[in-house]
Amino acid sequence: MSGMNVSLLKCKIHRATITGTELHYEGSCAIDEDLMKAAGLREYEQIHIWNVANGERLTTYAICAPTGSGVISLNGSAAHKGSVGDLVIIAAFAWMDEALAEHHEPRRIYVDKKNRTVSPGKPLSSKAA
Repeated sequence: MSGMNVSLLKCKIHRATITGTELHYEGSCAIDEDLMKAAGLREYEQIHIWNVANGERLTTYAICAPTGSGVISLNGSAAHKGSVGDLVIIAAFAWMDEALAEHHEPRRIYVDKKNRTVSPGKPLSSKAA
């Protein structure tokens, strides 16, 4: 079918560690700018956060934390959804037409316990042999 759009995984930061929570903040998730660049996330882009430790899931937006800081901070009401030390998966999705979707490969960023990139990951693909 032509003319249809689909929502696909754009990128994810896999198993990052929450470094802080700020309840009395307007909202969002602060992410080390290096990780945002590696994943291809824009500041204020909508993100999904899935907490591996407690199963909580939320939608918010990303803001830049200082480059190289390793910060992953849940802010505002999101602060109730996780604790320092919890592992989270941060994902963003993008709408695209089916022609682009046919060749789309999401970015996967793997991090260590200090939220430093250890591997950019190979693109997910159902077409892999």
